[in-house]
Amino acid sequence: MKVFVAGATGVIGRELVARLRKAGHEVIGMSNDQSASGLLRTLGATPVVLDVFDRAELTATFRREHPDAVIDELTSLRKADYPATSRIRKEGTRNLVDAATAAGVERFVAQSYCLYAPGIALASEEEPLDQSSAVYAESISGLMALERTVNEMPKGVILRYGTLYGPGTWYAPAGALVDQILRGAFVATEDVTSFVHVDDAAQAAVLALEWPKGTFNIVDDEPAPVSEWAAVLAGLVGAPAPQTTASTMTSLQRGVSNAKARREVAWRPIHPSWRDEFRNEFAAASEVERRSA
Repeated sequence: MKVFVAGATGVIGRELVARLRKAGHEVIGMSNDQSASGLLRTLGATPVVLDVFDRAELTATFRREHPDAVIDELTSLRKADYPATSRIRKEGTRNLVDAATAAGVERFVAQSYCLYAPGIALASEEEPLDQSSAVYAESISGLMALERTVNEMPKGVILRYGTLYGPGTWYAPAGALVDQILRGAFVATEDVTSFVHVDDAAQAAVLALEWPKGTFNIVDDEPAPVSEWAAVLAGLVGAPAPQTTASTMTSLQRGVSNAKARREVAWRPIHPSWRDEFRNEFAAASEVERRSA
């Protein structure tokens, strides 16, 4: 299959391109940075330099390349630029879907996020996203626009990822969150996090090329309060457990269920527990430091 990947040089995108190539797919990797072309070639993709907001050029590229499927992993979250990410999800996704439609593409896989309305049990895909939070109003607006647009596609698949961790993320041994914990600047809450490892996020996107139209939560098996996983991280870097404070963000006080993905498409996380993988990754980082000392 010829797959067009938007956001091919991001944390998920790099892993995704490698996994698509390993699975035998031809990959066109989109970036808005000319300097990323060498990396994409190294990963085995054909690079295209495009601005997702340039509708005319995007449409021309799709008509020229005739991909069989599109995977949209575009965000600006690596820079923590939430307004830019919201614009990408609203305008960028619209442009990608319109360009794909003009080229006769039916299959479209897109990254969304698990930010559900308040509740008691684990959140399932049938429940609404949280439209009551003033803090997350812009993010929710972007997510809802993205999902509406992708649902127009005959074979649109929406992946509601959990909180991303693993290499290159804020939760990695050299990540920003670990730095905050070491400086005593991180304050935990009892909000519940449902994690997904970079490997699982990328692999789910590869597998979703064969999934039926629909929305799927892509999270691990162990939702946990911030106070719990932050204490584990602190222990791994030799810092005291962060102070815990109450939270008023009720939308974040519940975990997310992956039961639908398990049941309907037989998806299983490669890394079912953040707890085990945190320990593995920090142990590996310590070993690298020991050997280089």
